[in-house]
Amino acid sequence: MREGVIEVAPGRFRESFGRYFEDFIVGHIYEHRPGRTITDTDNVWFTLLTMNTHPSHFDYEFARKTEFGKPLVCSPFTVALMVGMSVSDLSQKSIANLGWDEIRLTHPLFPGDTLYAESEVLEKRESKSRPEQGIVTVKTIGKNQNGDVVCTFKRTMLVWKRGCGPVDD
Repeated sequence: MREGVIEVAPGRFRESFGRYFEDFIVGHIYEHRPGRTITDTDNVWFTLLTMNTHPSHFDYEFARKTEFGKPLVCSPFTVALMVGMSVSDLSQKSIANLGWDEIRLTHPLFPGDTLYAESEVLEKRESKSRPEQGIVTVKTIGKNQNGDVVCTFKRTMLVWKRGCGPVDD
């Protein structure tokens, strides 16, 4: 049977995403696919939905006069998209995100660019107060279609151990 699929009844199958605490191995790198091409609409909607009024994201005439010569993708959108791309690998079986650290935006990202992400497991430990759960920290790297690193961050999650929690319902 294909990995990521469980048989819930004879001849009936359900996709299963994410990893239990025991499945994370320090040093392993998970490539999150598919990539995502960012459109003008994505960028403008996210910028306006979050009330970011900086014109470099949606005013083409203003952006044309900047050093980039065109609109930039709103940086919180880059982070949100990288997190979203990683959910099926990393946090589908988590209880909560505990925090993001060391967010770095190292190269501009523009509408029309395709974003790819990957995460490396940095550390894991059992929860001291929640015996059915563990804490996992990863470093996620976002790259554009040319392989330029556009964003990095560390993310810490509280994750169910195998056989615990409501994750297989």
